[in-house]
Amino acid sequence: MLFLGLDIGSSSTKLAVIDGASGRTLAAVSYPDTELDISSPQAGFAEQDPDTWWECVKQGLAKIAATTSVDLKQIDAVGISYQMHGLVLVDDQQQVLRPSIIWCDSRAVPYGQAALEALGDDYCFDHLLNSPGNFTAAKLRWVQENEPELFARVHKAMLPGDFIAMRLSGEITTTPSGLSEGTFWDYLDRAPAKRLLEHWGMPEALLPTVMPNIGEQSSVSDAVAAELGLKSGVKISYRAGDQPNNAFSLNVLQAGEVAATAGTSGVIYGVTDNNAADRQSRVNTFVHVTDTEAERRNGVLVCVNGTGRLYSWLRQMLATGGEVSYPLLNDLAAKVAVGSEGLVFHPFGNGAERIYQNQNLGAHIRNIDFNRHGLGHMVRAAQEGIVFALNQGFDVLKSLGGSCEVIKVAKGNMFLSDVFAQTFANTTQAAIEVYDTDGAAGAARGAALGSGYYASASEAFAGLDCIDVITPNSAQAGEYQAAYQAWQEQLPRLD
Repeated sequence: MLFLGLDIGSSSTKLAVIDGASGRTLAAVSYPDTELDISSPQAGFAEQDPDTWWECVKQGLAKIAATTSVDLKQIDAVGISYQMHGLVLVDDQQQVLRPSIIWCDSRAVPYGQAALEALGDDYCFDHLLNSPGNFTAAKLRWVQENEPELFARVHKAMLPGDFIAMRLSGEITTTPSGLSEGTFWDYLDRAPAKRLLEHWGMPEALLPTVMPNIGEQSSVSDAVAAELGLKSGVKISYRAGDQPNNAFSLNVLQAGEVAATAGTSGVIYGVTDNNAADRQSRVNTFVHVTDTEAERRNGVLVCVNGTGRLYSWLRQMLATGGEVSYPLLNDLAAKVAVGSEGLVFHPFGNGAERIYQNQNLGAHIRNIDFNRHGLGHMVRAAQEGIVFALNQGFDVLKSLGGSCEVIKVAKGNMFLSDVFAQTFANTTQAAIEVYDTDGAAGAARGAALGSGYYASASEAFAGLDCIDVITPNSAQAGEYQAAYQAWQEQLPRLD
């Protein structure tokens, strides 16, 4: 049997088809080939058209059909991974009412903060495990306050993955993990957060029907199956935000295990069996995709928005005279010593940063010396700055009981850079286990598990092998510690 995974990102949509029997990936494509645009109609705003994501799914499936030997009619179930924290609004005809307010949009920060102050720390951190902050619920509040006529037409408020599931099935559903990432989930009641909704005067009916994270959620409609070239009756049996899904893809399922990714944003994600909460809101806790009534699982998430987004921006700035590749940037960085000869890069130019309590610090490059520093220094300082920013959050995660010995990552994005990977290991002082997988393949495994093809998670990941281990270099520990300390000392002043 074959299983399809969709990974709906803000840069592109990735699709993978795996063979259930072998666990082998038979097809892996991305659409489009260039990065999707993010609209910013005002400073701090970030929006995308949800129907663009749906078009990417359709074109990606057409690409699989045209360029691989995979028969789409053999696919039995679909799993969906998606960019977290976005808000998609539809009317009662399932038509999109406005562009999605996506994860790196900062406009909702004051609304989340006002709710925290009104409802109090005890409610927010005991029941929601987070401040409403800049998450999906606060974005919905922004719409309610600033676009009241549009808000009155809202039938359902969804996350990006819920929207794709709706386009596939015609049914509007969500998951506990999805609601938690929007701060719509009450961890003590194990139900939608009624008190928060009541505080804002929002009916619970705005939320989709709750289905299990892993398990049958709905089916692809006959009309859509015919349009996409799928057979009738394909199940949608897995759904998770991109970071819980990245952890799932790496077989990070049990308390104490840690995953990381360095895509558009950078994340360290530790699984716990506790309702862990950071009352300073520097890290955030969400329902992990493997959570059940019998075995509670949450994920504590450290996030830095300006990760691959910074690297992409840097490449674009340097490419004005011609194409500049990421491997070339990585080679330039490798020729520069640890610490970038004093050049410091603070990577906070992609919206409000959670580890700094939703402040929008902006990116900063410091200590440029025209007589000493070249492009290699700039590139290395950018890579080091991303790692150093993530490590600040990792320290918080460890204080909440997270493991610090092993971090699992996929071979991709910024971990393709030897400099970045070694900086990550030396700064976190953790061994980095590297696996040949990605979010789309993980979602496909989730679909197989959720459909009942695999009897257990251990069976689902039997074919997942570690392809490399990067260990901290003790001989360089002092150099990295000094560079990290210098980076911290020059941080912008926080309010």
